[in-house]
Amino acid sequence: MGQLFQVHNLTKRFGGLTAINNLTFEVEEKEIFSIIGPNGAGKSTVFNCINGLYKPEEGTMLFKKQDLVGKRPDQIASLGIARTFQNLELFANMTTLDNLMLGRHKAMKAGIFSIAGLSIRRSPAAREEMANRRKVEEIIDFLELESARDVYVANLPYGKQKLVELGRALAMEPELILLDEPAAGLTQEEKEEMIYSIRDIRDLLGITVILIEHNMQMVKYISDRILAINFGKMITCGDVEDVLNHPEVISAYLGEETEEDVNTINE
Repeated sequence: MGQLFQVHNLTKRFGGLTAINNLTFEVEEKEIFSIIGPNGAGKSTVFNCINGLYKPEEGTMLFKKQDLVGKRPDQIASLGIARTFQNLELFANMTTLDNLMLGRHKAMKAGIFSIAGLSIRRSPAAREEMANRRKVEEIIDFLELESARDVYVANLPYGKQKLVELGRALAMEPELILLDEPAAGLTQEEKEEMIYSIRDIRDLLGITVILIEHNMQMVKYISDRILAINFGKMITCGDVEDVLNHPEVISAYLGEETEEDVNTINE
């Protein structure tokens, strides 16, 4: 495996506030790479820079050796980077199937409105629509969303909605997926289901994952490596145990460096 994604000297400012300060890290192919830090550490700002919502003042972000800085979100998505959000960005009055079909928009050469009005089954647009539906059905099977297939998203429990958003990101067929707090608001059972889904995304689909997460049990269980940041700066980056036992990481989360805190963060 080689490096898929590299960030070098990334800096993002908002007026007089430096949200990301000279941040550098690399992510390997088919790796689950977690970014942790207390609230306000700059984690989501990193994601917003990666997918083009923010333009950094300094630094480079190389995806397969191509710099992402200055590219629009749609251009970055077309390169093979997908994202989920802390707050669900789903269409509540559409079904699970329809929400996932929207994730296929970049593959729809005929255009989504042309496909919606199909009447001739053998037309190129019809064949394209059928191929995209097959891909979406594969994702529904993969995430075990069969029971939610034709259900309006508004009527699904929150945990299923989280899986639908994950499925829509997978529908884009990314090589790199950014998951912003996928376990937030989930029950313990739903968290376990999400963990298995993320592992399968890496192991079965071969997709590289960058994860932001506050749940340290999940981070410890699922990560290959961890980057810890605070005030937009790197604290440390490396193997799971080394990072979670780093005294500055414990201090950033819990305010003091004690043996009890180490046990708490690693429970």
